[in-house]
Amino acid sequence: MNEIINKKVIFRDLGLIDYQEAWDYQERIFAKTVALKIKNRNLPASDQTPTPNYLLFLEHPHVYTLGKSGKQENLLLDESQLDANEAKFYKINRGGDITYHGPGQLVGYPILDLDNFFTDIHRYLRLLEESVILTLAEYGILAGRIEGLTGVWLDHIEQKNPRKICALGVKSSRWVTMHGFAFNVNSDLNYFSHIIPCGIDDKAVTSLKHELGKEIPMQEIKEKMKAHLTSLFEMELI
Repeated sequence: MNEIINKKVIFRDLGLIDYQEAWDYQERIFAKTVALKIKNRNLPASDQTPTPNYLLFLEHPHVYTLGKSGKQENLLLDESQLDANEAKFYKINRGGDITYHGPGQLVGYPILDLDNFFTDIHRYLRLLEESVILTLAEYGILAGRIEGLTGVWLDHIEQKNPRKICALGVKSSRWVTMHGFAFNVNSDLNYFSHIIPCGIDDKAVTSLKHELGKEIPMQEIKEKMKAHLTSLFEMELI
């Protein structure tokens, strides 16, 4: 565990950015943080450098990503059909199955050293979900969790028409995290019809726009999400 605790989190809004470019950016920060943790282990506390934390907000052009435990048959498009839909496809190193990213979806990539906060991946995932649940509550939408499934769901209690509004997929090493959440704010839901989202074929996908019948300013959502993440993780955004 770190001798020096750093709860400051560098926030960066990357806007609309290609998936590979954002992935490479994450990987560089992640690798540097892990390397620093390894270096610190061999130093006295007085010589250690605090590990940094980052929170990246962004949107991606149309892209499908398949996690390590995913099945490629959950992508229902071939290469030519991907081109026709102006979408890309990547196999990546997070957990989870297949998901979609695109304009109108708020993607959050926390690259945190959990030694600065708490060393509990289950709690980490639940707090990411909670930030979305609290944000949705501000729009009068009741959301929550479904046992055995990650992410944030609507109609999660009676489950007559359960629908996912936020997907999660993370990677961690030495308690450093990467990847994160994908919150459907103004997403084009048609793109979800080309996959079996997260390998779940009996539940729907939705967006805040679809539920409210109107588009929501992305900056408004970002500010609410930042406030809830700051509070839940007891972090200081800089």
